[in-house]
Amino acid sequence: MDDYKTRIRQLRTELNRHNHSYYVLNAPTVSDFEFDAMMRELQELEAAHPDMADPNSPTQRVGSDLAQSGFAQVEHRYPMLSLANTYSPDEIREWYLRVQRGLGGEPFEVVCELKFDGTSISLWYDDGRLTRAVTRGDGVRGDDVTANVRTVRSIPLVLEGDGWPRSFEMRGEILMPWAVFDRINAEREEQEEPLFANPRNAASGTLKLQNSAEVSRRSLDAYLYYMLGENLPCATHYDNMQLARSWGFKVSGAMKLCRSLDEIVAYMDHWDTERKNLPVATDGMVLKVNSLAQQRSLGYTAKSPRWAIAYKFQAERACTRLLSVSYQVGRTGVITPVANLDPVQLSGTVVKRASLHNADIIAQLDLHCGDMVYVEKGGEIIPKITGVEESLRAVGTQPVRFITECPECGATLVRDEGEAAHYCPNSDGCPPQIKGLLEHFTHRKAMNIDGLGSETVALLYEKGLVRDVSDFYRLTVDDIAPLDRLGKKSARNIMAGLEASKSVPFARVLFALGIRFVGETVAKRLTAAFRDIDSLMSASYDRLVEVEEIGGRIAESVLEYFSNPAHRALIERLKEAGLTMVEEDTALLSDRLAGKSVVISGTFARHSRDEYKALIAAHGGKNVGGVSSKTDYLLAGDNMGPAKLEKAGKLGVRIITEDEFLTMIGEA
Repeated sequence: MDDYKTRIRQLRTELNRHNHSYYVLNAPTVSDFEFDAMMRELQELEAAHPDMADPNSPTQRVGSDLAQSGFAQVEHRYPMLSLANTYSPDEIREWYLRVQRGLGGEPFEVVCELKFDGTSISLWYDDGRLTRAVTRGDGVRGDDVTANVRTVRSIPLVLEGDGWPRSFEMRGEILMPWAVFDRINAEREEQEEPLFANPRNAASGTLKLQNSAEVSRRSLDAYLYYMLGENLPCATHYDNMQLARSWGFKVSGAMKLCRSLDEIVAYMDHWDTERKNLPVATDGMVLKVNSLAQQRSLGYTAKSPRWAIAYKFQAERACTRLLSVSYQVGRTGVITPVANLDPVQLSGTVVKRASLHNADIIAQLDLHCGDMVYVEKGGEIIPKITGVEESLRAVGTQPVRFITECPECGATLVRDEGEAAHYCPNSDGCPPQIKGLLEHFTHRKAMNIDGLGSETVALLYEKGLVRDVSDFYRLTVDDIAPLDRLGKKSARNIMAGLEASKSVPFARVLFALGIRFVGETVAKRLTAAFRDIDSLMSASYDRLVEVEEIGGRIAESVLEYFSNPAHRALIERLKEAGLTMVEEDTALLSDRLAGKSVVISGTFARHSRDEYKALIAAHGGKNVGGVSSKTDYLLAGDNMGPAKLEKAGKLGVRIITEDEFLTMIGEA
């Protein structure tokens, strides 16, 4: 009878061990195929036996694609103070001497660690299991991001070995590795979304996403660097961290125990260069007195511990000449100014170009043609101009003026109120926008048309075979086969890909149309709310902004797109081609909540918030984020926000408890 329980526990143990080997030790012990087979077996067993549900199961690493509605604020057990920091090796020596005086001359050791450039996290473990993950916040209170942190595969959900305290806290840094950062920025650039400035911003933004499945996809990493608790196993920081490594925590191998100032200086010199070869971003190093008793003796200032200090690396920058500014037109018409520079060596690479982002940045820098400019790498990867050496400016040079007409089609540029970017409004007549939209349409996240890469799409456009996306579905083998580097086999593959794309879901079709501000998530929201293309095309502004996460800017863009007769004609041609323009119905458990809007607030005993959202949808209801006069129920849990409660009372919205809700849907 209990065989399934034994097998589930066994699979969880094995998968946790394999996760640790792969993500922490970088030494996989099974093939991907074997790992995936075990994961599938565990998923099937858990689905068949919900009594064995466990938030710390390895199956939860993928996250949930149900949106969360904000993060609860949690008070830290121990305040998360900032460290005093310096850019000066001399000040490190001064700190060392202060520690020496503060300890009355008694011997002490210093643990030197790399300062990883991510976002701070506090992890709480009880009985060897992750129970809560909280951001730094203001140092006293932070956001509970446990659901998102469970997707970070280098963070153990269940500890290995033994000897860990019954209850303790681990602190560390959530990071986005360089390779992941590059991949995500490339994707964002392709979709003309704002690029992340550096991996720190990317990690911080990812950790605050409302969709934990997307957090999982972004492959965050983590290094842990400090243990706190009432009954720690060792009397020194270094020994505690070595034990933590044995329990499954990812602790940097760069951590070193130093017994003199000379050893500290040697460590600093080594990593100032070697850090550039690491797979993650670092912006300095941290020095900590090793003995916990000596840490307590040294104590704290009002803002930071006296027993630790951060040393920040100097940002590498170079001075070079601005040769010219050119302007690129993106898929959605956004104009990006690019600085063309005299080549200069920076952080191991030759930099020839740097983004100037928009007209405001150019104005702030007061750029003149021929200026000597300072170039840095934001996060040591994205070249940016940080200043101008005005003392070297030649007499009579002219300021850089942002263009007023599209460099490709000559249309007058537009800049919406409150927006930083200029864009070309001639979306149907500007060649880079047309080609960009054609490529976007075929992208794997959109229509996913096999064989239609960017080069082939450009060739089809240049030969006059496609002028808008509906033309793809008029192509024949005889049209494609004679083209350079193609042939009948490639042509047949493309035709098969076009045919397969007709079964792509409605949300991806809407995303593929390339409507300004309608990304993947917005497309899903719109198709869930309007179900078919005709309903969406006839939607009013007021109806659009009622949809969760659809603001005025998005609503206006949707209205503008569908008000264009050429776009409506395009939709009709795509319908005739057989593309999916209707959202598939999901099987409902019942219609008990049909037509009802429900707001969820607080924490619950029987189900998680995500589970309640799924139940509302499964019984025909609609999840909404904020209380309004159109809200039917406020599902109120513990620790709910007083503002929602007060607003519901004023508007006469019915407030229901967890038990009342379950009775309502027949699950009491």
